[in-house]
Amino acid sequence: MNYLWGGMILIGIIYGAITGNMQAVTDAALSSSKEAVTLCITMVGVMSLWVGIMEIARDAGLIQSMSKKIRPFIRFMFPDVPDGHPAQEHITTNIIANFLGLGWAATPAGLEAMEALEELNVEECRKLGTAKKRAPDIASRSMCTFLILNISSLQLIPVNIIAYRSQYGSANPTSIVGPSIVATLVSTVVGIIFCKVMERRRRE
Repeated sequence: MNYLWGGMILIGIIYGAITGNMQAVTDAALSSSKEAVTLCITMVGVMSLWVGIMEIARDAGLIQSMSKKIRPFIRFMFPDVPDGHPAQEHITTNIIANFLGLGWAATPAGLEAMEALEELNVEECRKLGTAKKRAPDIASRSMCTFLILNISSLQLIPVNIIAYRSQYGSANPTSIVGPSIVATLVSTVVGIIFCKVMERRRRE
């Protein structure tokens, strides 16, 4: 991504110099920098609000209650993860945060979940030995499943998109909620089906 964006910026500067529009390039750079700072401040405020609400929900026991309700789903999707393993808690927290549209809040839990799943992978390799599809440097089935779920990410409230639309003057920033729920529901269902199909193929 760094190379991609760097290349696009470089091409824009070169094109502006060739066509004699360097002043326009300079003005656009200054204007975009100002917008970026304003957007960051807006996003920090929005995310602080929702992360705070999530912390309140956790202290009130709401997160724990939701975790119990989706525990059967976690067992269904991650049969290789033992009950009570820390990976389950991290995965659950990540899914709940993504469901509430708190992508930034979901990232730390996602990293912790992946680290816990990697520990399980290393332990399994130590017990069963390495193979063509099983090694410490090869992502396990649970790791791949978690990555797919994290990317597809069913969202009830797309906080980031609502904030972007509000920042750029949308007449109805929340109108994206319905289409977002449908789109992420479809992507999540497709992701679950894909994971289960690949799991069956691997067993065969």
